[in-house]
Amino acid sequence: MHIALDIPDNIQNVVAPDQDPARAALEALALEGYRSQRLGESAVRRLLGFGTRMEVHGFLKEHGVYLHYSMEDLEHDIREADRIVAILNARDAASEQRVG
Repeated sequence: MHIALDIPDNIQNVVAPDQDPARAALEALALEGYRSQRLGESAVRRLLGFGTRMEVHGFLKEHGVYLHYSMEDLEHDIREADRIVAILNARDAASEQRVG
């Protein structure tokens, strides 16, 4: 989709003093979309042409926008970390038995 905006010359330097005004508008759209939870990380990444999630995280951090990360997300991540540690410990134990 193509969107055209008319920004008066005297406001352009206020809105985007050191940046292409079209890029500034696109970034503002992405930031507000993410803040309002209408856009997820993947949509922001595609909209702004970032290659990785980490670039999105850096962009959001630069603009003071926090990641959407709930208590449920944290609990899930902890369970997954515990599961991976258990797998690695089991591999280490099996390896020690073969060597010993």
